[in-house]
Amino acid sequence: MKPIQLTALAAAIIAPAMMTAIPGAHAQVSGIATAQPTMAIARSKAFSTANQQITTTYKSSLDQIDAKRKSRQALLAKLDTNNDKKVDDAELQKAKSSNSPVLTQLNQADSEIESLSEPALKAQAYAIEQIAQKYDAAQQQVITSKKINIVLSPDALLYAPDNADITSQIVAQLDQSAPSVAITPPANWQPSRQVLQLQQQLQQIQQVAALQAAQQARQAASSTQTAPAQNSR
Repeated sequence: MKPIQLTALAAAIIAPAMMTAIPGAHAQVSGIATAQPTMAIARSKAFSTANQQITTTYKSSLDQIDAKRKSRQALLAKLDTNNDKKVDDAELQKAKSSNSPVLTQLNQADSEIESLSEPALKAQAYAIEQIAQKYDAAQQQVITSKKINIVLSPDALLYAPDNADITSQIVAQLDQSAPSVAITPPANWQPSRQVLQLQQQLQQIQQVAALQAAQQARQAASSTQTAPAQNSR
C-alpha cells in the first residue's frame, strides 16, 4: 500500500501553533493564506459519506453500543449515593473499599463497548487515512490557482482577514479529487499514530457540532413555545 502522505496534516496535528514568527514575512508580503487541514477533512464529502456508510454497515454493533451505554449509566446511578446525578471520588472510593460488584460490571461494560466499537472505528480511520493522503495535493492545487506564497495555521497569526482562509477552497478541491473513499481496510491494516490523532480531533469536531446543533434545536423549540404565549396576551 502506498505510504501515507501527511505533510501538512502532520504539522497541524503535532504542532498547530509552532510557527509564531517567520523572518522576513511582513504584513505587506502578498500571497499569505491560512488553512485548517483537520477542519477541511471534517467538512469534506468523503468524510461525511464514509460516516453515513459506517452507520449503515455497522448498525447492529452501534445499536448494541447505545444499549450498553444506557445500561452503564444505570450502573453508575447505583454508585450515586447522594443522588446528585454524578459519581464523585468519595463515592467511587466507597465502592472500591466495599468491593462493590457494580465496579466489575462497569469494567465489563467498558470492555464490551470497546470491542463492539473497534470495527467501526477502524473503518473510519481507514477512510480518514485515504482522505488525508489527498490533502496535500488538494492544498497545492489551491496554492497554485491563487498564487499563494505561504500557508500558515490560523493559530500562527495574530490577525488575518476572513478571505485569507483557504480552507473552503481546499474542501472543494478535496470533494472534486476524492468525493468518496472505501471504508473496508485491507487485511492486517492498522492505522498510524498520526491517523489516530487525526481521528480523535475529527471526533471532537463532530461532538462540538452535535452539541451546537442540539443547543440550537432547544433554542428553536423554546422560541416556538414562547411565541404563542406572547401572541395570546
